[in-house]
Amino acid sequence: MPSRRPLDRRIHRGYASWERVAPTHLRLQYAGSIGIASAGMGWDYGRRGQWETELLVGVVPAYHSDKAKITLTLRETFVPWSIACGGRLSVEPLACGFYFSTLLSDRFWVRQPERYPKGYYFFSTRLRSYVFLGPRVTCRVNDRRSDRLLRAVTFCCECSTCDLYVLSRWNNRTLRARDMLSLSFGVKFQLFDSRREVCAVHGTR
Repeated sequence: MPSRRPLDRRIHRGYASWERVAPTHLRLQYAGSIGIASAGMGWDYGRRGQWETELLVGVVPAYHSDKAKITLTLRETFVPWSIACGGRLSVEPLACGFYFSTLLSDRFWVRQPERYPKGYYFFSTRLRSYVFLGPRVTCRVNDRRSDRLLRAVTFCCECSTCDLYVLSRWNNRTLRARDMLSLSFGVKFQLFDSRREVCAVHGTR
């Protein structure tokens, strides 16, 4: 049997052929500048599943506008360490990455409309880029049963900022950290394919 690091239980069983397009997890998120709530799917990869790519759809309430808006977000996450704590719990002290988000509304634009003087807006109102970091805690489900769909549940807390805030801070030194940072909370549901689990138990593919 292959050796396993004692403090890192992460296992990424690779997909074969067309199975590579199947998502490995689902994610729910509250806040984070991409809507009051967002949900989507993602893919783990890397030797220990330390890379994650996710696609989320979020909802921005109407507030003072006439209707709610939809956001579309593409995330990339790197999780360098996972430390086992007891039988089922593990702590990932640092998850970091970046994401791009867009508002699906014709009231926002990528290039400045001609009705504004040239250079009036130096940024896009439709596209935003973010960086984030934060800790995570994972609770493993009893994955010895091949008929279970859920492998683990991860609780995430992230602090993020976007390109517009950073540029604004460059020109406006009165901006404070709390004006630039956003806090979000998420839940990740790790899935697995029962057929691959059975193959792994018997040592075949």
